[in-house]
Amino acid sequence: MSKYIKFACEGAATEITPFDGFAELNACRRRLLQLRLIGVDANGVGFGNLSVRDGATKNFYITGSATGGKPELTLADCARVVAYDFKRNCLRYEGTAIPSSESLTHAAVYEADTKAGSVMHCHDSKLWAALLNEAPTTSEAVDYGTPEMAYEVTRLFRVTDAQSRKILVMAGHEGGIVAFGKDLEEAFVVLMRERKERGRD
Repeated sequence: MSKYIKFACEGAATEITPFDGFAELNACRRRLLQLRLIGVDANGVGFGNLSVRDGATKNFYITGSATGGKPELTLADCARVVAYDFKRNCLRYEGTAIPSSESLTHAAVYEADTKAGSVMHCHDSKLWAALLNEAPTTSEAVDYGTPEMAYEVTRLFRVTDAQSRKILVMAGHEGGIVAFGKDLEEAFVVLMRERKERGRD
């Protein structure tokens, strides 16, 4: 288990079946990689993850842990999250990949916004600094990948315009930004619009 995974997880180690949105996920990842919004940092640690909701359920498909630098993903690089519990800090999944360390954060977005069909977590230090406390922003005391982060996301949906703005900033996770939408294209457009407005493109 990766030291970056902060939840307990239990999985069925069989490859997931092809899912709607897999081709779109790879296409979106290619663009994010090109922009260096996902990838591998100077220490060789992968960053950035994407997910798509599984139909009208609370389940979702998410990129696997440590896949940030891969140019193209296969089904073996993704997991299907089928259950989670913020209070107990655990989740259940299907697939041969361990779900991204941000899986609980993605789950919180899907729970808070029933219209959200996709979530992306990327890193952009300059945009992060520009959006910090200007866009919906999590507490600086809250670390990524934790139940506390999931609860913070839930709180932001309750007390800010996160739902309509479709973007939030992780104050305690430098560079960390979460964008979401009805699909990955909408989430990508939201992110690019914020970059353009701040002269980042």
